[in-house]
Amino acid sequence: MTGEAGDFWVFGYGSLMWRPDFNHVEARTARAHGYHRALCIYSIRFRGSPGRPGLVFGLDRGGSCRGCAYRVATENVDEVIAYLDDREMLNKVYVPKYLKVRLDDGRRVSAYGFVARRDHRQYAGKLPVARAAELIRQGRGPHGSGLEYVANTVRHLDDIGIHDDFLHRVLAAARAGRG
Repeated sequence: MTGEAGDFWVFGYGSLMWRPDFNHVEARTARAHGYHRALCIYSIRFRGSPGRPGLVFGLDRGGSCRGCAYRVATENVDEVIAYLDDREMLNKVYVPKYLKVRLDDGRRVSAYGFVARRDHRQYAGKLPVARAAELIRQGRGPHGSGLEYVANTVRHLDDIGIHDDFLHRVLAAARAGRG
């Protein structure tokens, strides 16, 4: 993989696309290879509770995932990694990894991202539309509702030209109260 010496990239596939909340010097649409975006993580803190879990995104094995890549200035790398680890690794439901990513301009880079741990108790796996919609509808926590989270992600995906039929069906079912 190529990239400028010292480049540090972060790959976002869910809320990191529309709320990165860290300093970056470049943002590109990108594709991570070997993983796909999935509503596969039970949220028991930020968008749900242990008694009423929500559902959030994870990168799950197989396929590829279009999202956003952010280049971080060298002097900010340690601060950004600490921030991301604090944000994403609270329950250790993800494994931080360097992913093979192709940017929309053709560059291939290694990007820091978070992959779902299939052996974790919060791993939901592949759920049918109705069950995913039910969890999204019921999920609420200090970071907002599951419905808001999925709607923001779908809206951002649509804005950058990434259409996901499954997510549109889940969102429509959650909004309609089906599931």
